[in-house]
Amino acid sequence: MARTSPLEFMRQVRQEASKVTWPTRKETIITTIMVFIMVFICAIFFLVIDRALSWMVSWILGMGA
Repeated sequence: MARTSPLEFMRQVRQEASKVTWPTRKETIITTIMVFIMVFICAIFFLVIDRALSWMVSWILGMGA
């Protein structure tokens, strides 16, 4: 692998950083809201699954008593 000098590395970093397209404020807000909505939906989903599995295990273990 070829070695580059620190100055050449910094020049390449600046070049690559100038190519980055940053999201607008509106895009950031919409994306953040969508993440919170998905987290809420997943939390509810896993809560329901956890309760159902807990009930099933309790029911199965209770049959032997």
